[in-house]
Amino acid sequence: MELRINRRALVGLGLAAAVAASSLAVLRTDSGTASSHREAPMISGDPLHDNTDVYAFVSPDKADTVTLIANWIPFEEPNGGPNFYPFAEKSRYNIKIDNDGDAVTDITYQWTFRNEDKRGNTTFLYNNGPVTSLDDPNLLFRQRYTLKRITPDGSKTLVDNGIVAPSNVGAASMPNYGTLRNQSIKSLPNGGKTFAGQSDEAFFLDLRVFDLLYGGNLSEVGQDTTKGYNVNTVAIQVPATDLALKGDAKRNPVIGVCSTTDKSNGDSFVQVSRLCNPLVNELVAPAGLKDAFNALDPSKDADVKALVDRVTDPEVARLLQALYGIKAPATPRADLVEIFLTGIAKQNGPIKADLNSQVLNKDAGKLRPSEQLRLNMSIPPTKSPNRLGVLGGDLQGFPNGRRLADDVVDIELQAVAGAAQSGKLVPGLTDKVDKNDKPFLQTFPYIPLPSNVAVNQR
Repeated sequence: MELRINRRALVGLGLAAAVAASSLAVLRTDSGTASSHREAPMISGDPLHDNTDVYAFVSPDKADTVTLIANWIPFEEPNGGPNFYPFAEKSRYNIKIDNDGDAVTDITYQWTFRNEDKRGNTTFLYNNGPVTSLDDPNLLFRQRYTLKRITPDGSKTLVDNGIVAPSNVGAASMPNYGTLRNQSIKSLPNGGKTFAGQSDEAFFLDLRVFDLLYGGNLSEVGQDTTKGYNVNTVAIQVPATDLALKGDAKRNPVIGVCSTTDKSNGDSFVQVSRLCNPLVNELVAPAGLKDAFNALDPSKDADVKALVDRVTDPEVARLLQALYGIKAPATPRADLVEIFLTGIAKQNGPIKADLNSQVLNKDAGKLRPSEQLRLNMSIPPTKSPNRLGVLGGDLQGFPNGRRLADDVVDIELQAVAGAAQSGKLVPGLTDKVDKNDKPFLQTFPYIPLPSNVAVNQR
């Protein structure tokens, strides 16, 4: 596969996520809620269903497998008892795969959860003594889960009675939380693994972007807004052949990934959260469309125009011009459509590179544009990863999938400002948060253990 990326090929990686969002304007906002770090009005009041981030990457220590991670419940304060942070019952937490590019889900990994609450009227405590194992009787509140793999051919249960790694209450309650994490990792029938439980919030960024793009003068940078907080995570590692079209990862190496949450609505389920690429709903969709975006299935993206218009003439670019005098590339930004609605391939548009579009799959049919986090599974792990991903010359990084260490904020800011076209980074255009406060793990599920220390220690 030819993977030559030139300056033009990289243009617009930043508002990448944008394109996705762009497809939604015409939706009714009473059909669902939202997703990702409180970015939409309705979901901000329903954190158990609020999908914060999605990651998809070739496993660094097992290059024949792919790891998929999805997080929920933003800004979990570690000391936030007494009920801490369960997954919702009677809801469905999904990671979805489109491997042929028609925008219709081909594979769904679906987690559902149920509570075991032994507290009753006897105590307010989450645990009444040190918890040294997942089945320790001192753990009074426990969640179990079922994991299914769903395809058009039917549903297969992969895990029937998995135990969720509990919230990290503190050193007295859970003296060796790493042991609990390790016990919660389940082996799958095909040689894969899965995990559900609490983790460190691994998305590092300064969220003061919402204060007129870092204070209107880039003075409000360098503060990792999510430092010290936790999230709830589901993760799965499977052979690439389990995800590829027709099970052939050599002929068909590209997949599209999204995550959704479905909430019970009586006898049916309603999609209330959607997340594929990072920062789409936050920075592209206007306030009035955010709730609707999260109810939309990617198969409908191509039918909606209003949000696409916000990508071809991005608001962030106009703000950079107005606030900082940074002139972005001329509109319309057709390159963004290729990057986030069709994937990067020479035949899709102006970018003369073959990278991560499902049209590169030899057995794929007609491509339907849709917002997805697309990953080329044939690109091996990078020995020395660049935090700027493809924009930094590292083809395994965002927007070719998303690794935990990819600095998606800086990638997006620089790209929308035109750095990908010019080949030069705009000096000073960064949130100055370049890495997570905790190191990532070397083995599955890679995301760090959750903190048990209060965020506010003053």
